[in-house]
Amino acid sequence: MRVGWRGLGATLLRVGAVWAVSTLTMLLLAGALPDFRLQSADGDSATVIGITAASGAGAFGLLSALVWPVLVRALLLVPALVLGLLVFFLNGSLLWLALSLIPYGRGTADPTTAVVVAAAMSAASSATSGFLAVHDDGAYRRRLARIAGRRRRREGRAELPDTPGVVFLQLDGLGYGVLRDALEPSGGAPPLMPVVAAMCGSSHRLTPWRTDWSSQTGASQLGILHGSTEDVPAFRWYEKETGEVMVSNRPTSAVELQRRAVERTGDKGLLALDGASRGNLFTGGAAQVALVLSTSARRGKETRSRAGYFAYFSDPANATRTAVSFVAEVAREMWQSTRALARRERPRVGRGGLYPFVRAFATVVERDVVVAAVLGDILSGRTAVYADLVGYDEVAHHSGPRGRDTHQVLRRLDRSVALIAKVAERAPRPYRLVLLSDHGQSEGETFEGAYGLTLEDLVRAGCGLRVPRRARRTVSGCEARAAARAALHRPEPEDPATDAAGAPRRGTGPVVLASGNLGLVSFPDEPGRTSRERIEALRPALLRTLAEHPGIGFVLVESEEHGPVVLGRGGGERRLATGEVVGADPLEPFGPGTARAVLRTARFPNAPDIMVNSSVDPETGAVHAFEEQIGSHGGLGGEQSHPFLLSPLELSPPTEEPGAPLVGAEDVHRVLRRWLDECAAPRPGVAVPHFDADEVSGTESVSGRESGAGPEPEPAVSASRIGTPTSRR
Repeated sequence: MRVGWRGLGATLLRVGAVWAVSTLTMLLLAGALPDFRLQSADGDSATVIGITAASGAGAFGLLSALVWPVLVRALLLVPALVLGLLVFFLNGSLLWLALSLIPYGRGTADPTTAVVVAAAMSAASSATSGFLAVHDDGAYRRRLARIAGRRRRREGRAELPDTPGVVFLQLDGLGYGVLRDALEPSGGAPPLMPVVAAMCGSSHRLTPWRTDWSSQTGASQLGILHGSTEDVPAFRWYEKETGEVMVSNRPTSAVELQRRAVERTGDKGLLALDGASRGNLFTGGAAQVALVLSTSARRGKETRSRAGYFAYFSDPANATRTAVSFVAEVAREMWQSTRALARRERPRVGRGGLYPFVRAFATVVERDVVVAAVLGDILSGRTAVYADLVGYDEVAHHSGPRGRDTHQVLRRLDRSVALIAKVAERAPRPYRLVLLSDHGQSEGETFEGAYGLTLEDLVRAGCGLRVPRRARRTVSGCEARAAARAALHRPEPEDPATDAAGAPRRGTGPVVLASGNLGLVSFPDEPGRTSRERIEALRPALLRTLAEHPGIGFVLVESEEHGPVVLGRGGGERRLATGEVVGADPLEPFGPGTARAVLRTARFPNAPDIMVNSSVDPETGAVHAFEEQIGSHGGLGGEQSHPFLLSPLELSPPTEEPGAPLVGAEDVHRVLRRWLDECAAPRPGVAVPHFDADEVSGTESVSGRESGAGPEPEPAVSASRIGTPTSRR
């Protein structure tokens, strides 16, 4: 009982400290802002002004604790970007209401000033609460125990096992080579990612792995979480049976891909046993999901696409901090894009329109919400958690995988890892922290930027179809159209896609799609897989046009005689079924394992009629994306096919033989399953944190830290303790 009273007293002291800081902040702002006052027009004594400030701070704190969660829940149907912008208005409205509750009407502020004052007070109270929590180890441990116990009781899990749980944290798009560079000091400066650098070699091992041909999140994450990448040829592709374009990050497509994978494997997924999926494309079989695309169309308390936002934005301090960071990130992107334009940096793509807001959402809002959800899972003792942080991948597409802009994102990712590791050390059960990526990124000038026409323009020109005037003026476009007219015996330009009246004809043009530097061409009017012989009969110049283009590395097509065949420049050809090579091998510049990856994709039922991979610079690894991306992934070439796996030394090595390659997301799935099985097996002599019943009693304060809903001040992490059972005593 004495422990309970001591805990209650410490809680009251913390509440008093936060109240005092909020009062002081309000007094300082009243003196600095002309449109904000805490006294009557005739003036008041210092005592009255102080009482007015304390009353306003107390009323604002109570409203934030009681009214704010209701407002956020009511706004869950509002798009996340709009909700982020509404935070300022809602917070300012609560302050205005709090001032109206002060006796004698002494507190007043115009609407704009109320927003500023509310943001400052929320930030001050959050910082104070976090500072006190960090420096009160016992209180922090007791709060973690209360939260974990409450969540377990709500879910019907009174006791947690003594075995370790596992947190899989995916750093989307971060390649093995880029990570290695980020872990090394440069020019006397510390590493870009000091926490991860301290982990590597001391408590964790770093292992590269190689993706399949389709080096993108849709295929890799489906394979990692559900154990199958079968029939996923690219990020987007055309399916002739349904006449639909499948797009990995489209909710309806994600649902269908997950259904097919579960049907194919007969298994729900990696996270089926007491798992949580956060910020992913697929659930992995987890019952607890937040911001998971394949469940975004559902309606339910646990599966609603925005359910994860409530746990985070229900704390006004979290909402304010994230909203301020969101605005700052938008401004940062505008400044960085303007600087790149002024310096005429190459390669470069357009970064205007909505992109600054998309970047801010990925690097701030989604990061904060996903990290908060992971912290909540750790505090409640979840057995397996898989979360995806997408900020690096988003910025690298537009700024390059090794640009100054992406360096800033890497530093912030390192702080997120530090926060998760710190909380894992205090969790109610041991945890193993595994970092991994789903693919890398390869830099290079876009195909259109380098050659003046898109892949679709080149395909249409090779088919003898009409192309935009800008494409006809390029060397590639002129040569392709001339070759097509000659092959088709059409001396004059003609467009088979239009009838005599100039109206478009249905189904006469090919469907051309792009996934990074991987292109897919399908002929909707041709049933099944269109063979090389049929394509050459219909479009005699097309395959030669594609294979001979300097920006294209190789072309895959199905031959009636030889099966899947890879075509390259100068008549080079590789027959994948037999391994026979005619002339120069088109796959040689892409390294070992390429033929296996291409052959596997060629056998997919929904493989397109023609698959096109851009060329690669063998020295720099540069490729040409068929999309507007200077950092791209989706095909072969460069660093995009080489992600990483950073695993605790307590777990078995990823491969049985040292140095043996780890190939494909399906292999990674099997490794992660093996690690979960190892953690599930009881290990004698492992110290597990224990909390007495007396420590669970007491009053719980309202803060983002306690609810597992937001970042705390950056902790100091001893990397040698991360993932070790003795670090949780």
